[in-house]
Amino acid sequence: MRRRQVLVALAAATGTCAGLRALPAQAQGKLYRLGWFEPTTPTSSPARREEFLKTLSGLGYAEGRNLTIDSRFGYGQPDTYAQIAREMVAGKPDCIFTAGVDTVRALKLATSTIPIVLGTIDADPVKEGLAASLARPGGNVTGLSGVAWELSGKRLQLLKEIAPKARRVDVVTDSRSPAAQAHLKELAPAARSLKVEFQVHDVTDAASVERIFRELRAARPDALFVISVGATNTHRQLIIKLANDARLPAVYSIYEAAQEGGLLVYAPDILEQYRRAANYVARIFKGEKAAELPIEQARFFTLIVNRRTAKEIGLTLPPPLVGRADRVIE
Repeated sequence: MRRRQVLVALAAATGTCAGLRALPAQAQGKLYRLGWFEPTTPTSSPARREEFLKTLSGLGYAEGRNLTIDSRFGYGQPDTYAQIAREMVAGKPDCIFTAGVDTVRALKLATSTIPIVLGTIDADPVKEGLAASLARPGGNVTGLSGVAWELSGKRLQLLKEIAPKARRVDVVTDSRSPAAQAHLKELAPAARSLKVEFQVHDVTDAASVERIFRELRAARPDALFVISVGATNTHRQLIIKLANDARLPAVYSIYEAAQEGGLLVYAPDILEQYRRAANYVARIFKGEKAAELPIEQARFFTLIVNRRTAKEIGLTLPPPLVGRADRVIE
């Protein structure tokens, strides 16, 4: 798969290359404890965890040898995150891995000392008050920032290439999430520029997804813009199925959506981020401090088009867009 590399700031400040060197295998005497807190379900993103654990094992830390993992999942319900975070912190792990604004905020409220590593966060960690700066976080949070919200305008442009006559593009998300708010803030000026109106529909559970698509069938928007945060990501497969059943062109902000039948994806390469995040965990196990490890931004972004889905919903994809895609699913 051809990937588009985008270099972002921090090059001089982060010391990235030195930070990503292979670490030696650790002595077998110590059992390292890792907390794993995802806002979705155990089956939402298994490939991410697989890549993370494979990388961590290559760096000398493997389950069944010198690593134990306490895994917790939020099932897209933000009101449960604080309790999950407190329970995880009570287990006194050596490090906690998480993804998303809401989970890391809950963890940071539960502990100011246990290191927290981000696999991705879809909002600015400095603006969200999680770090003093990207180069020197200064607290107990470090890791990777996905910057998917900054791609919202580009994502809408790509959707307009597929559906050039679209004037109403409805948004499916969970606006309770700061990540969703970051996306919507970036989306608004792009929508004005492209003369597109949009209405936001909030997902809270599976029943809300069914209700939203009943409303969409009645309102008949021209296309969908799906923002993947905790709740929408938890019910991602149902959203994709109902969008395709309604024959609606849709763009998604998460890598995995294309594999599951999503028509169009433009997003950071999340597997690459999780591999890098595993390196952060290994460095913390080795004794480095989260406060001194720079928060890195996504380096690779992937455009994926699903030609099989396009055929199913009766849509012809523009050849120039297909030609620019990093991956085409037939």
